[in-house]
Amino acid sequence: MSMMWQDIVFLAGSTLSIVFLAPTARDATARIPLGSSVPSMSIGAIYAFTYATMGLTFSAVGSLGVAAMWSLIVCYRSPGPHDGPANTVRFVRASVRQLRESVLERPTESDPESVATGQPAD
Repeated sequence: MSMMWQDIVFLAGSTLSIVFLAPTARDATARIPLGSSVPSMSIGAIYAFTYATMGLTFSAVGSLGVAAMWSLIVCYRSPGPHDGPANTVRFVRASVRQLRESVLERPTESDPESVATGQPAD
């Protein structure tokens, strides 16, 4: 089977991403929010898996490299006091907690005034 030209184009894009992310990964003073880095890491991994299932081997390797760079940023360049892979777990827990709080803070139908105005009743 011949190589698809798109495989090389995707690999080139991933390689550029890795090159552009390297200074951030190396900068000990960089602080990238987990809300940006964890989704980027996840998307890189999903792309790698997707490319692999399509037979785009070079694209898959490139996207895996991007996911690895974002993983390093997640682990060592987040603004929190902790380092390491546990940052991903902390991010997921915080996101679930925020989602739960936003759902629980919705006005209820038993309070018609707050439903009509979007404000809590005093």
